[in-house]
Amino acid sequence: MNDLVLKIENLTKIYKLGKREVQPLTNLSLEVEKSEFTAIMGPSGSGKTTLLNVIGCIDKASSGKIQIDNIDVTRLPESKLYKIRRDKIGFIFQNFNLIPYLNARENVELAMELAGKFQGQRGERAKEFLATVGLSGREQHSPQRLSQGEQQRVAIARALSKDPAIILADEPTGNLDVTNKKEIVKLLADLNQKQGTTIIMVTHDEQVAAQTQRMLYLNDGKIIKDKQSQKDAILDSPSKSKEAY
Repeated sequence: MNDLVLKIENLTKIYKLGKREVQPLTNLSLEVEKSEFTAIMGPSGSGKTTLLNVIGCIDKASSGKIQIDNIDVTRLPESKLYKIRRDKIGFIFQNFNLIPYLNARENVELAMELAGKFQGQRGERAKEFLATVGLSGREQHSPQRLSQGEQQRVAIARALSKDPAIILADEPTGNLDVTNKKEIVKLLADLNQKQGTTIIMVTHDEQVAAQTQRMLYLNDGKIIKDKQSQKDAILDSPSKSKEAY
């Protein structure tokens, strides 16, 4: 059990919209081991983003139980959930979410500072993390001077710099062209395989999901399929991806 980085039991999430209730997740259970690379797929409205938000301690479950790195976060107050987000979870977003007035190195350093990591060594460690994602020599560039693919690499370096238990990636290739999409997927797969980084990624792209170890298919707030990926060739075809059902 110590190898589990995530354990969810009977998770249900209900939102109240006026007098109406919406239930995006229903009695969902899931276990993810350390060093897994998992894709979450499903049609719009299937519960993908809600599940990622609950795992990321951005939202709370209505019922059920969730453990992250052997910590029960189900009923923690916001003051403690903030520390879980800060210390245990790295986030990668579709829109990168870099601070525009900070350069690449400073964006990574800020994440380390907020997490209390590598005091006195943050500049050098930021360079190392940027080198890990292939951005040596680009440390002083502001986000505006970086391509979209490079901006996403900075975002990945920022997530890594916290040494998190889990990296959560929400459509990390959604705003990228085919070439950059291929490179970012390969980078994430390499980080998983070589460094044992645990990654949970929401994607609608079958070809992107095929590069992970495990694919979960959601529909109507439930996991309807859980299978191991066959790892096909990465994005060989530039054709439009299919929605996963």
